Amino acid sequence: MVVGEFTVSNIAMEEDKREEEKNKAISQLDLDKFKADVAAQAAIAKQGKLNEALEGLLNLEKSARQAEDIGALRAACSAVLTACFDAGEWKLLEENVVLLSKRRGQLRQVIQSFVRQAMGYIDKTPDKATKVSLIKTLQTVTEGKIFVEIERARLTRRLAAIQEADGQIQEAADTMQEVPVETFGAMAKTEKIAFILEQVRLCLAKKDYMRAQILSRKISPRAFVIRVGEAKGEIGIEGTAIEEAEEGVATLPELKVRYYELMIQYHIHSNNYLEVCRAYRSLYESEGIKEHEDKWVPVLKKICWFAVLTPTYSTAEGSSSDIATLVTATAADKRLADALPLYKQLLDTFQTPEIVRWPLFEATYGPEMAAEADVFGDAAEGGAKRREDLQLRVVEHNVLTVAKYYTRISMARLAELLDLSADKAEDALSKLVVSKAVCAKVDRPAGVVTIGKKKKPEDVLNAWATNIEKLLGLVDKATQQIQKEAMVHKVQLGAGA
Repeated sequence: MVVGEFTVSNIAMEEDKREEEKNKAISQLDLDKFKADVAAQAAIAKQGKLNEALEGLLNLEKSARQAEDIGALRAACSAVLTACFDAGEWKLLEENVVLLSKRRGQLRQVIQSFVRQAMGYIDKTPDKATKVSLIKTLQTVTEGKIFVEIERARLTRRLAAIQEADGQIQEAADTMQEVPVETFGAMAKTEKIAFILEQVRLCLAKKDYMRAQILSRKISPRAFVIRVGEAKGEIGIEGTAIEEAEEGVATLPELKVRYYELMIQYHIHSNNYLEVCRAYRSLYESEGIKEHEDKWVPVLKKICWFAVLTPTYSTAEGSSSDIATLVTATAADKRLADALPLYKQLLDTFQTPEIVRWPLFEATYGPEMAAEADVFGDAAEGGAKRREDLQLRVVEHNVLTVAKYYTRISMARLAELLDLSADKAEDALSKLVVSKAVCAKVDRPAGVVTIGKKKKPEDVLNAWATNIEKLLGLVDKATQQIQKEAMVHKVQLGAGA
């Protein structure tokens, strides 16, 4: 065999030789002596000879990297960053972070280690410009590296916080949306939820309600249930170890409260009273709310108000059974009757099939409406509309009550019962007919309203089945008569002329 010939055996020999040299280099690296050399270079840096110390530390880093000694490599990289930080050379610190990350054969664990060390210096920067520059440098280093994706998400959140503090809401929201944390398997669930909620909050702050809805759907209400496998060191569903959440991240119960507060803000903008009521109901049952009376009483009041603001008939937002279930469950709450008897009476008013006079209703509940400034106040978003909608719900309740007791009623009498003019009474009735809440016809020349019973789906189906049965019976009878006539007159059916 010729030496240097490109054969399988020669390739294997070369690989064995390189492996032997690598093991020899590893065995030759004395960790104690290495740490002593690092300490000596650090001492030189403290004497003001920073460039000389950095040159020596980078040489030590190279030898440790070639030996693939993680402990020694971490010590060398850490010493480089520490020397720059102690000297206050922030630009040099950024340059060395980029340099170390681009070294050939740099180990992932080491990159993660010195990136986290550099992140610890962010709060110690002398001014905001230096802080932003360091964050952006670290973002550049972590870009496209899966093993530091969590660090990149934390850096992004810090940068967005700075932009928001400067009043740059649009830029902060765009910055946060760059990071898809829902795909990070190693990130703690609480930190992941907190990040997405921050994205939703910034979208709501810049009035981007469509994107806020899309982002909010990334969080399921079931995510607020604590499960096994979410602590540090345990294995997640992606097969990776779940890291501990960053310090200061809220707990799951606190995140649940924050989530529903944001959902309330979103649904109030779209005037979806049923979803607002459901969100307040979830808040009412949340840990940290239900134990404190000063917290659950205001929430329970809002549940009652939005329950009566929701139409009792089926709409695009929800069916009539949904709101009926919600109102019944709220009215059955013992704490409502004990602590808020007036609100219990409010729910009973809309559940009882009796005419409600608006002047009397306004006199009874007007002070409570004035107290709920964030619901009915002029300063609240849609406050004036909700006052109008509440009066409309009273009118609709009265129309549905009339439909239960009358089959024919004059328009003048209907307007009197609704405390409205004849035109407004007809308009309210027409809207309920269009919504299929009632069945009615208006005879304008005679000024009479004819009210029919709304058929249940099973009744409609039964009537259709009965009609089909009658039709088939008539077809069968007609067939028999034709056959009889054909036999009497000896006519062959189906024969040509």
